Order: sequence, then C-alpha cells, then structure tokens
Amino acid sequence: MVLIDALMSALPGVLAPTNLAAVLLGTVAGLVVGALPGLTVTTGIAVLIPLTFGIDPLFALGMMAGMYNGGSYGGAIPAILLRIPGTPASVATVMDGYALTRQGKAAYALQVAVFSGVVGSVLSAIALILFAPGLAKISLAFGPAEFFWVAVLGLATVTSLLGSDFVKGAISALIGLLIGTIGQDISTGDERFTFGFLELSEGMDLVVLLTALFAFPPVITMMVNASKEGMPGHLLNLRSQGSVLAQWRMFLPVWLRSSVIGIIIGILPGAGGSMSCYLAYNDAKRRDPSPETFGEGNPRGIAASESGNGADNASSMIPALTLGIPGSGVAAVILGGLLVQGLRPGPQLFQDHPDIAYGFMLQMLISALMLAVVGGLTATRIFGQALRLPTVLLAPVIMLFITVGVYAVNNSAFDLWLFFGIGIFAWFIEKLNYPSAPIILGVMLGPIAETQLNLAMTLGGGEVSSLAATPLSWLLIVLSLFVLLTPCWRLVRRAKTA
Repeated sequence: MVLIDALMSALPGVLAPTNLAAVLLGTVAGLVVGALPGLTVTTGIAVLIPLTFGIDPLFALGMMAGMYNGGSYGGAIPAILLRIPGTPASVATVMDGYALTRQGKAAYALQVAVFSGVVGSVLSAIALILFAPGLAKISLAFGPAEFFWVAVLGLATVTSLLGSDFVKGAISALIGLLIGTIGQDISTGDERFTFGFLELSEGMDLVVLLTALFAFPPVITMMVNASKEGMPGHLLNLRSQGSVLAQWRMFLPVWLRSSVIGIIIGILPGAGGSMSCYLAYNDAKRRDPSPETFGEGNPRGIAASESGNGADNASSMIPALTLGIPGSGVAAVILGGLLVQGLRPGPQLFQDHPDIAYGFMLQMLISALMLAVVGGLTATRIFGQALRLPTVLLAPVIMLFITVGVYAVNNSAFDLWLFFGIGIFAWFIEKLNYPSAPIILGVMLGPIAETQLNLAMTLGGGEVSSLAATPLSWLLIVLSLFVLLTPCWRLVRRAKTA
C-alpha cells in the first residue's frame, strides 16, 4: 500500500502536459543520438544536463528518461540498415539485423528491434518500481571476486560469436583482449602499449574503436563497389511485411529470458547494456533449435539483443537511486543530473522527495511505451529511406557523419588518425573473414576482468582460493563453464554423427 500511495502521489506531476512533452522530446532526441554513429546516450545526456539547470526536476528527469530509452533503440537503426552499430550495446544486433536487411526484410528487422526494446524497457521499468530497495541489496553481495567471474561469464559468450572458423574467431577475441590492455596499469601506473602517445594513456576510446571496426569497412566496400543504384523501393516497403505482434508466441520466451538477463546485469554496477545484450544473444542462440541460423538473419537474435539491451536501462537505476552506485555509465551521468537538481541519491531520496523518485520511475515506464509509437511508426520509416540512395552518394555522406562524430567525442585529431588506421585494419581482416564482434567483446570485458581480479587478489592476500570463497562465486564459475563447454559438446556430438 505504501508503494501504491507513493505512485499515486507522483502521478499528477508525471502526467502534467509539460512533463509528458519532456518525455516525448527526450525520446525523439535519444533516437537521433543513438542513430548517429559516434554519439552515445551518455554523451547526449551529458550535453543535456547543463541545459536542465534551474528547470523543474520532473521535466529534466523526464527528458533524461526519454533519451535513455530512445537512445537504447536508436542504436539499432543504423545497425540493422547499414551494419553500423549506433551504440556499443547494439553490436549484437548487427549480426542478424543487417542479414535481414540484405534479404529485403529491413522493415521486419526494425519492427522486431523496436518491440523487443519496448518489452525489455517496460519490464525493466516495472522491476525498478517494484523491487528497487530489495534488489539493490543483491548488488551489495557482489565483491571484486564476483565481479571478476561476471566478466569471465561475459567473455565466455565469445563462443557464440566466433563464426564458422573457430581459430579466426579466437584470434579476433585475443586481439580484443590485447587492445584492452592499452593504457595505464591499474596496479603500478605504468603505461602499456601506448608507444609514447599521451592520448592512449587512458586506453583506446571505445566509440572510436567501435566505429572503426563496424562503420569503416562497409563504407569502404560501398566506395569500392560504387554502385549507382540504391536498394529497390520494394525491399524497403515498411508497411507490407509481417507483424511482430502477430508472432508474439514465437518471441515471448526470448523476450522474457533476455529481459531477466538484462535486469540482472543492470543491477550489477559497471556491467552495462553491452554485456547484457551479449549474454542475452548467447542464451537465445544456445536455446534455439537452429543455432546455426544466428548471424544469418534469425529474428530471435535481434529480439534477444534488443530486449536484453532495453531491460538494462531502468534496472541500472536501481542501485543508482537507492545506493548512489550507478549500474552503467548512463546511470552515472543521470546521477550527476540529480545532483545538479539538488537531489542526493540514496534512501533519503525516497523519504524526502518521493514524488520525484517515484515520478522518475513512472517516466521510465512512459518513455518505454512512447518508444513503441515514436520508434515503430516514425523513426524507422524516416531512416529506412536512406537505403534508397545510391551507395556512390550514400558512402561519402556516411563517412562525413562518422568522421565528425569521431572527432566530436574528444575534439581530437589523434582520434581521427586512430579511426582511419583501425578502420583500414578492420577492412583487411574482414576480407580475410575474421569476425569483428569478438574484438569488441574482448576490449569491453578484458579491463573489467583485470581490474576486479587485481582487487580480489589484493583483498585476498594473493591467495587464488579467494576467487572462489563464496557460493556466489562458485555459481558464476559453473555458469561460465556451462557456457564454454556447451558449444564444444555440440561440436563433438556433430562429429560423432558425421
């Protein structure tokens, strides 16, 4: 009853026309930011915060909630249409989304993405509203050792991304782990593999790397082919393809499992949407009756990635609002927005300002529902028409936007040289059939595993046994082994059958 009373008291402020308009404006802005390669939701909200100073807190938080959910889906648009992930969390969407676009099913792929994202975001917002104080206690049980095994579990999902050639996929993953070591050693402060460049002392920028690996090769391919004809209009008919809602029975198990994974990962500080989309994708592939179709245009791959990604959004605010510990980079920026508004995250936020705390939770739910309309009916049709342009015209335009986006990340010319260098390397390894997704996975999770391993060993006095000192650690170890050994068991079984 206390929860219901708090929600009812916050509802009038949330439903005020100005605050609803703020949620809608933030959702549209998030779609644009997420769809532009090189820009991230974190960047968009960081730019938004100074503009909200002195504004009504619910208006400011409504824009942030809308941008969070809108940007989460926005990254799937270029991932599906152009094979360019708009955000790091949309990398897994590329694999099946772009394959469907090449089959003339771009509209269907976008429809799967938006409704999967909506399902994940809605379930995540409901979890935030119902379980915020209780679920926050779970994250307190995770120490450095547990976080290390969470990162190992994420790295174990690389087995689902290796493609048809295990050796080449494993080499790509090792390249990613190697790139993740660039920068200062967290224990000694010594610089590693920076080659004297001060710009690399904090590691390689993920946005630059992501854009170079996934945006540069297809654009160069467009330029090499120099086709003077765009994709035929009938392949981009966004009204004539199947309805995802009519196929809800097929997607429901994937939506529910992936959303649960996303919610759990969101609660864990530092994990973030990138890990949740990979874990959800791997889970869907492992359970699917035809796992070999993943990467070839299986819509359940998109559903898993996007629902896991969407479910990470509101759940990452659970430890942020109740403990002041952000569950993701975006949640950390939103915490800064709360402080700008004079609101201190923690238990006192629910006691002193329940209308704002519960109002923000409701805004996360409303923005997720708005996404179904704004993203499903408007954004996909606008962005989808870009493929009708001949690639000889489209390629330089895309390259211009990418270059501006990469430069805008840090206002650094060094990032541009790094982008072109890695991009050329990525184009060559793609020609040699080396997958790019394992590289990103290694770059994102390698440093997390290294950091938490050092902390766990330091706290444990250098004893290896400290890494498996709790039942939770053993549970994560078993899950990691299960994820790693399942594909090996399938290979052995196929070999025996052959």
